[in-house]
Amino acid sequence: MIMIDLETNYTTEMINITERVSEEVMKLGIRDGLCTVFTPHTTASIVMFEKTDPSLRRDFLSALSRIAPADMSYASEGGNSPAHIKSALCGQRIVVPVKDGQLFLGEWQAIMFCEFDGPSKRHYIVQVIK
Repeated sequence: MIMIDLETNYTTEMINITERVSEEVMKLGIRDGLCTVFTPHTTASIVMFEKTDPSLRRDFLSALSRIAPADMSYASEGGNSPAHIKSALCGQRIVVPVKDGQLFLGEWQAIMFCEFDGPSKRHYIVQVIK
């Protein structure tokens, strides 16, 4: 299990972490198995998403903001209820097959870290099992 630190720069953003996860998978040397990528934060998520069109990321974040708008009244007094809701909807982990020591991803797929309450110092965990 490897913990990777990440600094986010904006209140909400999607960061492509595929390359870093892939590097860690190769270092572990497991040829075939499953790779789990997990974040322990309740206001961030890990998702599989399209990798080439940045406008799709903006659309995704915009859609989530319509579901949990920042300017809505919430019962919680913490001020970050929208971030918790977005994170719960997206989830904290994904699982990707590992084949021949590489992440087995579709042509357009990428692993994204989603920040919903930034900027912040965050981390995520990569674990590969046989």
